[in-house]
Amino acid sequence: MSRNYLERILRARVYDVARETPLDFVPRLSARLNTNIWLKREDMQSVFSFKLRGAYNKVYNLSDKQKLQGVIAASAGNHAQGVALAGKRLGVPALIIMPTTTPPIKVQTVRNLGASIILHGDSYDEAYEHARTLEKKKGLVFVHPFDDPDVIAGQGTVAMEVLRQHEDPIEAVFVPVGGGGLIGGMAAYIKRVRPEIRVIGVEPEDTPTLQSALKAGRRVTLKQIGLFADGVAVRQIGKETFKLARQYVDEVVLVTTDEICAAIKDIYDDTRSVAEPAGALGIAGIKKYLQQSKGSCGNLVAILSGANINFDRLRHVSERAELGEQREALFAVGIPERPGSFLNFCKILGKRNITEFNYRYHDDNRAHVFCGLELSGDGKERHGIIERLQHRKFDVTDLTDNETAKLHIRYMVGGHARQVRNERLFRFVFPERPGALLDFLAGLSRGWNISLFHYRNHGAAYGRVLVGVQIQGAEVNEFRTYLKELGYRYHEETNNPAYQLFAGSGK
Repeated sequence: MSRNYLERILRARVYDVARETPLDFVPRLSARLNTNIWLKREDMQSVFSFKLRGAYNKVYNLSDKQKLQGVIAASAGNHAQGVALAGKRLGVPALIIMPTTTPPIKVQTVRNLGASIILHGDSYDEAYEHARTLEKKKGLVFVHPFDDPDVIAGQGTVAMEVLRQHEDPIEAVFVPVGGGGLIGGMAAYIKRVRPEIRVIGVEPEDTPTLQSALKAGRRVTLKQIGLFADGVAVRQIGKETFKLARQYVDEVVLVTTDEICAAIKDIYDDTRSVAEPAGALGIAGIKKYLQQSKGSCGNLVAILSGANINFDRLRHVSERAELGEQREALFAVGIPERPGSFLNFCKILGKRNITEFNYRYHDDNRAHVFCGLELSGDGKERHGIIERLQHRKFDVTDLTDNETAKLHIRYMVGGHARQVRNERLFRFVFPERPGALLDFLAGLSRGWNISLFHYRNHGAAYGRVLVGVQIQGAEVNEFRTYLKELGYRYHEETNNPAYQLFAGSGK
């Protein structure tokens, strides 16, 4: 298998559309982490992603008859651009099925490349199923985004360039993992040419597609996947790519959303390029790898796989980057409601920069403070602050890793609603399409009273809503049945300490 892919990669036809991207040394991050870090700049392709390599190689290798038939693909962005570009360059009609949630800028970019577009479904999975139906109905050739030998070989040319550009020893190469096309092709080439180099996959911890498959010893379908790193939001690793990963990938590292945001900032600081979340996985993986290895290593290479990020999402990235870098901590602190207690609290914090401070009167005995503090980046620092506050008899709840606190509560701290009875709190995620919020509200109008509602658009394909609903005990089962019918992802947050301290009934 390795020899077969080595030959495929060496013969891959990619440079009609792709360029050999640079392998850049990143001095600031390397100095900070005390190791040499190199960044493979696939964000510098004409479509700002590596995806055009595999797409073009696949379309190029079709028979003349297949090219006349035309090609079809399902994608929300990078793969769509690759297929559209390949079709334009080779004169092959291309039809792209994109989810209705795809940002308009990505739809227009694909259309500008000459492809026909059909918007269908709220997710990639729905677009994919529709594409496979049209493939048979219209007699088109389906160009899979990752699970195809020609696509895999095209992506493998990234590894060929890395090894040619860096002839000195490399300890490990860190590769973003979605469906596995990039890591499958790169690993097959690297292990054949320089088998001493470790190939490490990097995935979001809420979408461990490859790690789950490796652990189970077979491909598994994830019930839920993360939404932030949409470029790798795949429920199941490919069949062919899993065979390659199982044989050649040495390790998989999982990273959080906050760590991805911090990596985007790291890349910007060194290159002034803004990576998309999936594109920053390699750097996030290196940082996690170094934390776990407790020391400096040799030369490490990260693949910056793409830079197709919506501008509106940058606000979310900037908010979370400091948390991911462990440079900000969020606390809820209970303070006695008496003269001097607030001053004592501030004295304990010292001259540390306060990034956020929300105060609300609670009762005659107690006040609650929602506080953000700037940290130096030392992981032990946060725990030291907690210990000092507790030593001075302050009640402290660490909210730094509390998703509801970071997404919602920090923006709506305002006190308890004591008159509210039987309130249940739910956090929802739903497709961000025109009318979605109205549809969501209309669906909740079955007689249940909405006692709290917080919506915040993060510039992503999915919106997030926090809802408080008054439900009598006998209605709980009916409401849960309704939530299943609604079909949106949700989590009940009624017992979340951030809610109980700042927005609950206070009872």
